[in-house]
Amino acid sequence: MIEVKNLVKSYGDKLAVAGISFKAQDGEILGFLGPNGAGKSTTMNILTGYLSSTSGEAYINGHDILEDPIAAKKEIGYLPEFPPLYLDMTVKEYLYFVYELRGCTLPRNTHLKEICELVKIDNVYDRRINNLSKGYKQRVGLAQALVGNPNVLILDEPTVGLDPKQIIEIRTLIKKLGKNHTVILSSHILSEVQAVCDRIVVINQGKIVADDTADNLSRELTADHKLIARIDGPKDEVIKLVQTIPGVVSVVADLQRERGVWEYNIEAIEGTDIRRELNRRLMSRNWYILGLRSSELSLEDIFLKLTMGESVTEFLADKADDLEERYKEEGDNS
Repeated sequence: MIEVKNLVKSYGDKLAVAGISFKAQDGEILGFLGPNGAGKSTTMNILTGYLSSTSGEAYINGHDILEDPIAAKKEIGYLPEFPPLYLDMTVKEYLYFVYELRGCTLPRNTHLKEICELVKIDNVYDRRINNLSKGYKQRVGLAQALVGNPNVLILDEPTVGLDPKQIIEIRTLIKKLGKNHTVILSSHILSEVQAVCDRIVVINQGKIVADDTADNLSRELTADHKLIARIDGPKDEVIKLVQTIPGVVSVVADLQRERGVWEYNIEAIEGTDIRRELNRRLMSRNWYILGLRSSELSLEDIFLKLTMGESVTEFLADKADDLEERYKEEGDNS
């Protein structure tokens, strides 16, 4: 588990991290997001022991990274954005070196073979790292983070330089690793975070402004609760039928997308799921749903609203206060 309490980092009169608190539970994949200059990299550098904090605490599986750094670092596998590779070494030599450096006691050859098979670099095991593609170098970087089977993985932009097929493979691997490890994943590819992470923390101006699942954040930040349905059926009759569904507030035909097919904005009472009843009633008339989507915000919309929205200063302050109060309540109850 990772636990951060009232973490502060200042550089002279500049406050990079302003008293943030959050947790990542065992077996959880936590997405850590923030725009450039938000304090994200500073926080990750403190968690890995690269930087010291001005004040506050950070625990890795119960070990204070500042007071007991050796014990804490033994729990961490870290993949920085630019992996620390020795290009003149072969993959085998490099992983042997990392194995010795970490003081690993697992059976060396068996352990490293399992890691290489897991990240799919066993076919380049005897090649010099300098001769590998960017994608393979990234995989070697991920392999070194797994040496010693650490309980906590901190991954900074793990799919940089990979092709689409490799990205999917690494995402699948991270999901698999998340079953037995605590994972913090930082990425600028928001679709990647949404596909992989169980929970998302967004930091901006040194403060945490969101800490929840993507779905919950979307529901919280979306002003309306509409479905956009593309329906094949007579427009006026479709509107009358949909209006009779319990929980429906309004139905508006927007645009005719093709002959006999209109797009409808259907607003329902908050918390009411009308999708199954909508489908059942339309099918009873032999009318068909050709498309259905929610108007709720995507992760990209959420990120932009939290970091660049109107009246952002007031919004950030309110969110930070709410999260701080919630964290204090959780601490009192634990």
